Amino acid sequence: MASAQSGHAQKRQHGSTQGGKWKPKKTKREKNIAEGSSEDILRLDIQALLKSRPTIEDPEPLPEQGTQVDIEILELSSTGDALGMIAGSNQVYVTEFAVPGDTARVKVYRHLQEESRTIADFISITKPSPLRDDTRIQCKYFGKCGGCQFQMLDYPEQLKLKKRVLEKAYANFSNLPAELVPTMGDTIGSPLQYNYRTKLTPHFDGPPGMFRGRGKKSKAHFDSCPDIGFMLKGTRRVMDIEECPIGTEAVNLGMNRERARMKEEYKNYTKGATILLRENTQRLPKGSADIPETLPPYTTKADNETTVDIKSCITDPKGTSTEHIDSYVFTNPANSFFQNNNSILPKFTAFIREHILPPAHQGEIKYLIDAYSGSGLFTITLSSVFQHSTGIDIAADSIACARKNAELNGLNDERCSFIAADAGELFKSVTYNNDETVVVLDPPRKGCDADFLGQLRRFGPKRVLYVSCNVHTQARDVGVLVRGEGDGWRYEIESLRGFDFFPQTGHVEGVAILNRVEQ
Repeated sequence: MASAQSGHAQKRQHGSTQGGKWKPKKTKREKNIAEGSSEDILRLDIQALLKSRPTIEDPEPLPEQGTQVDIEILELSSTGDALGMIAGSNQVYVTEFAVPGDTARVKVYRHLQEESRTIADFISITKPSPLRDDTRIQCKYFGKCGGCQFQMLDYPEQLKLKKRVLEKAYANFSNLPAELVPTMGDTIGSPLQYNYRTKLTPHFDGPPGMFRGRGKKSKAHFDSCPDIGFMLKGTRRVMDIEECPIGTEAVNLGMNRERARMKEEYKNYTKGATILLRENTQRLPKGSADIPETLPPYTTKADNETTVDIKSCITDPKGTSTEHIDSYVFTNPANSFFQNNNSILPKFTAFIREHILPPAHQGEIKYLIDAYSGSGLFTITLSSVFQHSTGIDIAADSIACARKNAELNGLNDERCSFIAADAGELFKSVTYNNDETVVVLDPPRKGCDADFLGQLRRFGPKRVLYVSCNVHTQARDVGVLVRGEGDGWRYEIESLRGFDFFPQTGHVEGVAILNRVEQ
């Protein structure tokens, strides 16, 4: 028997047995599945796999819960899950940490026969795929921690998989005919495949006996330092993790510091908590007298061509972190959202700058609206391209931060301004001519709501560039803009491409560029 990366089936923590019969409890998420959810994506991928294979007329009986079986992995879902089958069966087994071509040993957890789906816990690889090379794995917790899925894969193969995720997203969620969706560009990779995450949030569970009876909290204390880390795959229990190889060196040093602190202070806690680890960069000119001869504890130094970066880790949610993207500098509340892979941001923002204007009509567009501006990433890094830019956000705190960042980068109100606007009137305060305007969208994972898309179409900018961390809701929204139903302008897709902000995981960032269709 060939043995590759080994794991073990984890005890699931929901569901019950009565008289030996398995009766699963539905989670809140299972009761309220939104379009573009992981459940939607997985269901469609299972249906596509079954459609591609002949139906077995007299399938073998399904194995009982708790049985260990070997399955052939045939496909990866866009969720990062592995999809496998057994000869003589029409059932798709959903597991983790496996790739197409693997034969995986799994433990049956739950059958959902109406969906032809079985949830199964990964145990081990009994026959490795040609795609698999376990010497690539750099984390001793891979196969247990749920953070990464693809460490056994060659990086170019990861990029191909992520291109396929975008292709399936537009096929499944845009509701557009194939001829209106252009060929997907190759996914642009991250310069760093490890040590790239500038923010991690490990946590620890509360002490045993914290809850005594339904809803009643006790004053229980820890008898020893709790496990600090991330969720053990398939459970709601935290596993102890000393360091995370996708975190930056400064973030991992911060984790070491916090773990040492908790060993001294754990008795002060009566419940679980999340620990913030956010990288902070102080950039100094080479030769500066402020560069320390000996680094303070838990800091690192990086030499650039003309500057030196002193990197540390902030753990105070009310603290302020500083990041540099080429010549731009950004400060943010340490606990706020900002892209977590600094290594790809110069390449990413350069791509947006190069493609924000249409090649043949660059002089016609003079203005930018950054409709989910946050702390001003796009408004500021694109400012050199436009006569004037406006960042709009519903969060007043984000707008205050964006104004400070504009000042730090030498941009006054004559170059860019920021507006805290009500969600229902985002374009009301904008006086730009729509024929001379491009709009950048970078919404949260849930995408844009129908009201916002209606506002956008009624305003009718010449061009739209849509950035998203959830390519499935992006595809849904782009479909709305392209179909152009009801009042307002409609659009056509110029290009689609992915960026890999999170190597070793199943996540991909999508960039869609659209042009207004003239009526």
